[in-house]
Amino acid sequence: MLGFLSNDIGIDLGTANSLVFVRDKGIVLREPSVVAVYNNTKKVRAVGLEAKRMLGRTPGNITALRPMKDGVIADFEITEAMLRHFIQKVAHNTKLVPPRVVVAVPSGITEVERRAVKESAIHAGAREVLLLEEPMAAAIGVGLPIEEPAANMIVDIGGGTTEVAIISLAGVVFTRSLRVGGDEMDNAIIGYMKRAYNLMIGERMAEDIKMRIGSAYPLEEEMTMEVKGRDSVAGLPKTLHISSQEIREALAEVFNSIIEVVRSALERCPPELSADLVDRGIVMAGGGSMIRNLDRLLSEATGLPVIIADDPLSAVANGTGLVLQDLSWWLKDNA
Repeated sequence: MLGFLSNDIGIDLGTANSLVFVRDKGIVLREPSVVAVYNNTKKVRAVGLEAKRMLGRTPGNITALRPMKDGVIADFEITEAMLRHFIQKVAHNTKLVPPRVVVAVPSGITEVERRAVKESAIHAGAREVLLLEEPMAAAIGVGLPIEEPAANMIVDIGGGTTEVAIISLAGVVFTRSLRVGGDEMDNAIIGYMKRAYNLMIGERMAEDIKMRIGSAYPLEEEMTMEVKGRDSVAGLPKTLHISSQEIREALAEVFNSIIEVVRSALERCPPELSADLVDRGIVMAGGGSMIRNLDRLLSEATGLPVIIADDPLSAVANGTGLVLQDLSWWLKDNA
């Protein structure tokens, strides 16, 4: 009865972006995980897209920050405010009962971190909170046949973490969470620009470079881009052009870390399941999987076919939504 009276929702609480799935409606909200607050009162000034525009551009009395770090809560109060904003935005008080919420979390988080996520969601207005591991959510969201007695391998590269999992019979055979993702790529670009050109750039410019000319494997036609920042020696604004080849070199260490964790998962995979992966290959999801030719680099490193999900950014949120449709099955299998 309570299910009919409430808007049950699934949340992909990501380091870079948060997505909210409402049962029977699909993904209704997709916003950056950024909150702007007044320094003296800690009162929230803006959440999501509006707050992201303020990153690195706020006056002294306002701070724009990301309350999630490496896929887990770095600032409890701010995360709670962000969750409350998202839940209220999609619930619209149209239902009489607070919603049940499925939250996707990294597989490597501690019991303390799990409790922090649950408490934040309950304080933000949830009636009941179910935590779902991100690799499982991503596998369900991309439509992998996880209930079959065969191996399904998912690599979910998010903003703060890379999740690798081998799933069979609706259970996780092996999972590994690496606290490296899109944010680490941005930091690598910031560090490279400082080392190579004495150019100081912000998070937003680094992300823009990554999205526009970032690649993991040589391109047929290399690209260039104009970059603006501050000269760290002269202290003055400066503009220069960089190539996709330079950015590839800057990101090489991050890509190597991801390849290493995928290889370690394959090494621990039982032989019968390894045989399945030769045909089925690896499925990639998450925003990081959209870096040009990362699938090709991973395929070359593992010798397996690599497929990028149709909508990699929405995979985890869609997975929470599919679990919401049949919570009884999920609770039974995870009792």
